[in-house]
Amino acid sequence: MPENGGVSDVRHVLVLPDRDAAQEAAEALAERFALDEEPQFVRDALAGEDDAEDAQWLLVLRDEGGRLDPRELDEFAGEWDGWREEP
Repeated sequence: MPENGGVSDVRHVLVLPDRDAAQEAAEALAERFALDEEPQFVRDALAGEDDAEDAQWLLVLRDEGGRLDPRELDEFAGEWDGWREEP
């Protein structure tokens, strides 16, 4: 049985300060980078936070082909006062 060596489960996580920034960044991601699929939105609430607007928001990008440059994603997230989480 041949090995499936060409597939990887690479993910990038962009941390953004609020929901509006995450939505704007998601739209811009599709324009700037040719994504195979839409990024996933994840609300990252800290302990004790009740208001969704105060939480950080994550954009999770699948990059199975390893096409996205982590440095470019760092710079991109910085445009919305965010950052890329290191794996």
